[in-house]
Parts: sequence; structure tokens; C-alpha cells
Amino acid sequence: MLYPELFKSLEQVRWSMENDIPWDQFDATQLTDEQAQTIRMNAITEWSALPATEMFLRDNRGDSDFCAFMSVWFFEEQKHSLVLMEYLRRFKPEFVPTEQELDNVRFEFDPAPPLETLMMHFCGEIRLNHWYRCASDWHTEPVIKQIYKIISQDEARHGGAYLRYMKKALVEVGDTARAAFAKIGVLMASARRTEKPLHPTNLHVNQSLFPNDTVQSRLPDPEWLERWLDGQIKFDGEWEKKVVERILHNMSLLFERTFNTVQELNRYRKEIVGRLTPVAA
Repeated sequence: MLYPELFKSLEQVRWSMENDIPWDQFDATQLTDEQAQTIRMNAITEWSALPATEMFLRDNRGDSDFCAFMSVWFFEEQKHSLVLMEYLRRFKPEFVPTEQELDNVRFEFDPAPPLETLMMHFCGEIRLNHWYRCASDWHTEPVIKQIYKIISQDEARHGGAYLRYMKKALVEVGDTARAAFAKIGVLMASARRTEKPLHPTNLHVNQSLFPNDTVQSRLPDPEWLERWLDGQIKFDGEWEKKVVERILHNMSLLFERTFNTVQELNRYRKEIVGRLTPVAA
């Protein structure tokens, strides 16, 4: 069981909203309404950890270890939303999300294969870590710069925890897990080829609500994410390259084989599918 060890390790580095956020360093001259609006959108997006947790608990009902870890992940993700809202409450209260706006991103996700979902969220944590690091660089106000830096570190740790569960799955179900992880890895490392940013909050998750069934589509400004990435924080090709490199690096560690390109990972995926096909037949 991984939960006790993960709980202990994450507890040791947990930050305090009262003591670790330098609230007294706030500089009002360095915060614009445009910036405050992006903080508001991120606060609402982070709130979607609530329906994601409900999905994880439902789809992993047979895995008490992973479901127990969700108690830690959910707490820390909701804390991200809370600290962003607290920042706005203190310094730009007119931008604090309403309860209705938060409620709007809580909706039911369709059941999905647990292994693919785990891998998708693992890649999502890597991507979010880089988005928040980039956002921290973009902002000039000292307090929000530090907040984005702190929560980016949380996302990296969450990715590490997901990787532990992926390694556990390899031991338990072997090539079935390898095929699932490789398939989603190829998808999530191919973001340059897609029109929209590849992140769990930007993927369709409820067929009955389509097309209003992504978290981003249910924000007050559904077009915000692309504008934030492309026009504001400037998440460019160099940043995207870092995301892809981290995904490939972790896939290399997971599968104990070196992948320098998405094409190499895709060839490995085909190899694993080929091994599984006779079994399926």
C-alpha cells in the first residue's frame, strides 16, 4: 500500500496559507485587472478537482489504496483554489468567483478506464506544473508570483505520486497497463498537433452535455485558457518542449526504455499492443 508513505512525504512539505504566503509583500502597483481575471479563472478551474475526485472514487472503487490517496490529492488541489481566492479576496475582491461559478464546474464525468485516466492526470500534473511556473514568471506582483511557484511544486509532487501508482499497476496487470499508459502518453505529448491545449480540464468528459462538457467550457469565459497561454503568459514552443521532455523522461523511467521522441514511444505502444493481441484473440 502506497498511501501511508505518500501521506507522510506530502505532509512533511505541506505549506501553510497563513505562514508561507508573504501577504505583507503585496504591491498594488504590480497587479492589473487583466492579471486578476486570470487568477480568477485559475481559481475556478482548480475547483474542478471536486468532480475529478468524485470520478476517481467511483471508477477506482476496487482500489482502496488509491482512493485513500485521493484524500490528500483532493485536499491539496482544493487548497490551490482557496489560496487564489484568498489572494483576490484580500487585494481584488470584485474578482472573487461566485459560488454559482464554482458550482458550474462541478458536473458528472462519464465513467472511463481507470488506467488511462490515471495516465492522463499524471500528464496533466506535469503540464500544470509548467503552466504555473510560466505564470509565475509572467506576473510581476510578488505575492502571486510566490503563490504560483508554491502550487506548481505541489503539482510536480502530485505527478510523482501518480507515477508511483502507475509503477504499481505495471506489477499488477503488466502489459495491459503498459498499453494504456503508452497510448495516453503519445496523445498528451502530441499537444503541438492539436488546436486546444491538452489537459484534463480541456477534454470532453460527459457525452450527454456535449459540447458543454469540458471544465474550460463551463468557465465564465470559455475562451480564456488559450488566451492566457498564447497571449498573456506566452507558453511558447520552448515551454511545450519542456513538457514533452518530462513526459518522455518519465515514460522512460516507467518502462525502463529510453524514449527521445513521441514517435519512439508510439512504436513501443504498437509493440505492446502486438503482444496483447494474441492474448485477446
